[in-house]
Amino acid sequence: MHQTEKFITAEAASAELGISKATLYAYVSRGLVHTGGTEADPRRRLYSVHDVEELKKRKSTGRKPKEAAAAALDWGLPVLSSAITLIENGRLYYRGQDALHLSDQATLEDIARLLWDCGNTDPFEDPKAAAEPFQAQLLAATADLPLTERCQALLPFVTAGRATAWKRDNRRLWPGASVLVRSMAGAALGRQPGMAATHLFLADAWGLDSHGADLIRRALVLQADHELNASAFAVRVAASTGASLGACLNAGLSALSGPRHGGMTSLVELLFDELETVGDAADLVESRLRRGDGIPGFDHPLYPQGDPRANGILPHLPPDRLRGDLLAVMEETTGQLPTCDVALVSLRRSLGLPKGAALALFAIARTVGWIAHALEQKDDARLIRPRARYVGPKAG
Repeated sequence: MHQTEKFITAEAASAELGISKATLYAYVSRGLVHTGGTEADPRRRLYSVHDVEELKKRKSTGRKPKEAAAAALDWGLPVLSSAITLIENGRLYYRGQDALHLSDQATLEDIARLLWDCGNTDPFEDPKAAAEPFQAQLLAATADLPLTERCQALLPFVTAGRATAWKRDNRRLWPGASVLVRSMAGAALGRQPGMAATHLFLADAWGLDSHGADLIRRALVLQADHELNASAFAVRVAASTGASLGACLNAGLSALSGPRHGGMTSLVELLFDELETVGDAADLVESRLRRGDGIPGFDHPLYPQGDPRANGILPHLPPDRLRGDLLAVMEETTGQLPTCDVALVSLRRSLGLPKGAALALFAIARTVGWIAHALEQKDDARLIRPRARYVGPKAG
């Protein structure tokens, strides 16, 4: 099967799965395999390559509990119950609400209230949610640190982040959580936190007009959470021990610092730098593929039909010839579509933001989701403690 194809015929799908066409049609009726028409004949049905591959994985581990458990840690079957975020049929939902639709009007604070399940309560208006200033010496001492390390160095000085979360009612933690969101925004930029809505705080720091501020608002909403990714899982492990919200955020930042998570925006920045030097998207893609480098920021495993977070940002940016050519070439030659990393870097470059702003937007927005996961895991009251499958030398 060619992975660049998005759909295949019923014959090919049946052969891949080792089933009859009748069984394939039953899978379709149960929503396990999605279909689409062809341009030449819309009545002829084709079958999702992504869904077929997912079914193959399930079949290969279905009768082997140990293998199934191991596979669950690598884009596999769900391992935790959560009511926060759903990724389904190429869409992203926050507590049942389409994130793409929410990004049209909502602020990051609105999403925090939704994901933290605050109901009609607005913890950002609580007097206890006032952001405390960082010591000037601390800001100066951490100014040259990488973004994630700077945030990790500053957050322990936020009093609200050190409060023990274990056994406390979530409603008592919401104001402190609001402080942490504001503090993360300040720490990410290396300046004192403010009381304005996060997108307005960032727009003021970066000297943006109202249109730029609205683009920042949209990006923050779309990055607020993404189910059980690496950093959210790290947060939940920390939260399951009864750790404070500040400690949980530090766990998330540690995971985010890796090149395969938060570092992806840096790789996309290098891609765009190379694109500007080469000046031709087709030549760039061909040369990278020839030398085996690959193209970072494309083809998200959970979104074979395109990352909705990218779709919620890229169309709102001013046209850019090189960016447009790159997206077109990637879709035409590899069948791959841009992820949120491409969208965030494109936003940064379009607005002339300082380097590192793409990761800053991600970290600030994801603080809201990390806190939601920490609060939910705390209420679960179980320690996350999987077992290891020992593969070392035998004893004795």
